[in-house]
Amino acid sequence: MNNHIKISLALLSVPLCQVAAKENKNDRPNIVIIYCDDMGYGDIGVTGHPDIKTPNLDRMALDGMRFTNYYSASPASTASRYSLLTGRYPVRAGFRWVLSPDAERGIHPRELTIAELLKEQGYATAIYGKWHLGSTKKEYLPLQNGFDEYVGLPYSNDMIPPKYPDIALMCGNDTLRMNPDQSELTALYTEKAISFIKKHKKENFFVYVPYAMPHVPLYPGKAFIGKSKRGTYGDAVEEIDWGVGEILSALKKEGIDKNTIVWFMSDNGPWLPRNEEGGSAGIFRDGKGSTWEGGVRVPCFVSWPDHLNGQVNEEVITSMDVFATSVWMGGATIPTDRVIDGKNIASYLGYENVAPKPETPYFYFGIDHQLMAVRKGQWKLHVKTYSQLGLDYFKGELPLLFNINADPSEKYNLATKYPEVVKELTSLIEEKLEEVNTTGDFFSKN
Repeated sequence: MNNHIKISLALLSVPLCQVAAKENKNDRPNIVIIYCDDMGYGDIGVTGHPDIKTPNLDRMALDGMRFTNYYSASPASTASRYSLLTGRYPVRAGFRWVLSPDAERGIHPRELTIAELLKEQGYATAIYGKWHLGSTKKEYLPLQNGFDEYVGLPYSNDMIPPKYPDIALMCGNDTLRMNPDQSELTALYTEKAISFIKKHKKENFFVYVPYAMPHVPLYPGKAFIGKSKRGTYGDAVEEIDWGVGEILSALKKEGIDKNTIVWFMSDNGPWLPRNEEGGSAGIFRDGKGSTWEGGVRVPCFVSWPDHLNGQVNEEVITSMDVFATSVWMGGATIPTDRVIDGKNIASYLGYENVAPKPETPYFYFGIDHQLMAVRKGQWKLHVKTYSQLGLDYFKGELPLLFNINADPSEKYNLATKYPEVVKELTSLIEEKLEEVNTTGDFFSKN
């Protein structure tokens, strides 16, 4: 750890859960998912930011795999995390797209997470960071949903006094302390992940690191304050880059980097109404909360030395595909007793004799889980739009059709020029709405 980065001994001494050692499955990789909060596509050096220094993320992208058409399943925090961990569109959750501390619902007991499915295959599992899939009721917390260990905040880091009750930094099902110093959290989560990796290096493990940053309020660590030309937001991003570098270095030092696949993504696009405290979506329109590209098209890099070497993949993939692929790579069976929207993309990661992902539409579920748009191949159709900025970019004109390959910034509406495409994509939306309404969710089935 950087000698200039110091966090309280009380936090570093959080006890780790005891997990019995299991025989290592050498044909199954360890899996690490690093998940940021509100980081936009344009907030990293390799994706175009001129002033935020991200050497570790840049190297991860350039030496591994960079997915340029990666989509979160929602432009909001809770919904996107639900989909990543379950492989299902957020409309299937049965709860609001963003949960508050007084939420009456959380992740349903019948849902199956990556952690639960990998744990059945002998993986040690841990989460260090933001959960945000229910209140602090025991049944909604990580240890009841497949994770052996948990240290982190149960909600977003802005759900704090005076608007909300005191927030707990949790260890397992217990409260470690109330209202922690948030400037220590990125380092804490990083160190906990590294400790877990070292402890379980002789067995398979799954580590989920959902950093609280760069969500507002911004709390970069003391060693990073004032370091970035981009201000406090840049400081927070550069500390995350440091954390990624520390995790990758630890894997290499322990001699397990070649048997560990590391994913890096953001939960949704930048929080634009926060002005300079928010990030950048780069060339994409709008940001968090919207189903414009800037709301859900975010960075996605994968590191896996000797397996992925400097590749760019332009296929459309989603966070739900990360679920399906991780489950399959870990030797588990993708559930068939429920709708799983994610697809196995192992063929993109060097696996032979694995069928390529079929061309499936990506449905943009936006505010309150409304189905607002669809993408199939090069075409994207909006039937509803929303922006946290309060902007109506096309003055009420609908539907909106864009060739996303030629026009990623969604500037030129082609709906009148290609009515047959509009008709086809409208039918896809209608069919999807009928399917999700018929399928329902676990709460409605009780």
